[in-house]
Amino acid sequence: MARQRVAESEIIKGAETIDLQEGGSHGVLLLHGFGDTPQTLSLLARRLARSGFGVKAPLLPGHGRNTDAFRQSRADDWIAAARESLREMVGRYPTVSVVGLSMGGALAVIVAAESTSVTSLALVAPYLGMPPKLRFASALHWLWGAFAGEVNSRSPRSIHDPIEREKNLAYGTVTAGALFELSRVVRKGRKALPRVKAPTLIIMSTGDPRVALTVGERAIKEVGASDKKLVVTEGGGHIITVDYGRERVFTEIEAWLRSHPGRGATAAEN
Repeated sequence: MARQRVAESEIIKGAETIDLQEGGSHGVLLLHGFGDTPQTLSLLARRLARSGFGVKAPLLPGHGRNTDAFRQSRADDWIAAARESLREMVGRYPTVSVVGLSMGGALAVIVAAESTSVTSLALVAPYLGMPPKLRFASALHWLWGAFAGEVNSRSPRSIHDPIEREKNLAYGTVTAGALFELSRVVRKGRKALPRVKAPTLIIMSTGDPRVALTVGERAIKEVGASDKKLVVTEGGGHIITVDYGRERVFTEIEAWLRSHPGRGATAAEN
């Protein structure tokens, strides 16, 4: 109800783009998930900024506003926004890494496959595979979408930490059309995996209710990078950048970025 009262162009408080681009010469682009906002990446963004990286987490089109705006946004809009954000950072920094969470992981794969400027890639619970029921539902979106309206998509297991769960700004609902658009991003991300040459880190959680561990295991095999690593964490759900065990996630990502700095990149030590 509160979201419906927000104008389509108005951004919900706390959902704004995070721009911490004052650090070093190594930029880090953070991409958030489906129906969610940069708020899920704020702790990671601040951690990386304190470590000397220049960080930006853009709010994707249709997100962080109201559900009408979400319904009208499309996969092509989200991909185009990720491409433009990467282009801007490449123009500003000698080297750029991309970190994607959930659907943002699929977007990260797509843009990294297209660019030779990406120094390293970190995919956190990447949405690179849909459960069979959701694949079936997305394929038949035209059949049930007209009468189903908005469907509740919340899961308390996505964020185990009750304090962080309460802070989350995700829409919590999905339409048939939005689910279909998500499936398009997933397919494009999967198709792009073999073309990714940047060193790739994938972090999964054993308690993830949305992305099975097998998705990460398959992705690490299919990604075209010769330098790649799969890390499996425990304690958190799907949004592991705010959940229990997030410090390990942050440590793994920062270590990966530092071990693949690229030519001319610098990030100040703590």
